Amino acid sequence: MLTHIEPRRPAEDLTALLLDCHGRIRTFVALAGSLAAADGAEPADVSETAARVRRHFAEALALHARDEEESILPRLAGKDRDVDAALVSMHRDHARQGPAADRVAALCGELAALPARRRELAPQLRAAARALEEHLAGHLANEERVILPALRRLVPEDAQREIVSELRARRAPRGARSQSSR
Repeated sequence: MLTHIEPRRPAEDLTALLLDCHGRIRTFVALAGSLAAADGAEPADVSETAARVRRHFAEALALHARDEEESILPRLAGKDRDVDAALVSMHRDHARQGPAADRVAALCGELAALPARRRELAPQLRAAARALEEHLAGHLANEERVILPALRRLVPEDAQREIVSELRARRAPRGARSQSSR
């Protein structure tokens, strides 16, 4: 295997949960770059790793953006001028990250299906991973510098627990989501 990713541990604290998400985003960006440089890797490892990276950028990153847009932004908006500016930047970044994440996901989808193309696709994947990393670096830093501290400061603990529940509900299997919404 190209790298080992630690299993998730359920965080109860909202900011810890979001920081864990940010850590996974950084890990998967780095993993995409490693995949591009994985000369001599076993085809099965390339396929399995590429499938995991594809899934992260095709599914998990979009869920993370929804978490921020639907659960965090409404609870922070209008409470502080600097936080509002960071929220505008966060929202704009979410709109712009789609093509870069989609490119990494598409290339990894190709590699998952045809790992023998790794050498051929490596330059494209390396460039796509680098572009995504450049985009996400400032985005994640802005959130960690302004938005996450604002959550602790401006959002009551009961509302933070609601947000954690909302984040988990977005990730629940479809059947569990429909049962919990009744």
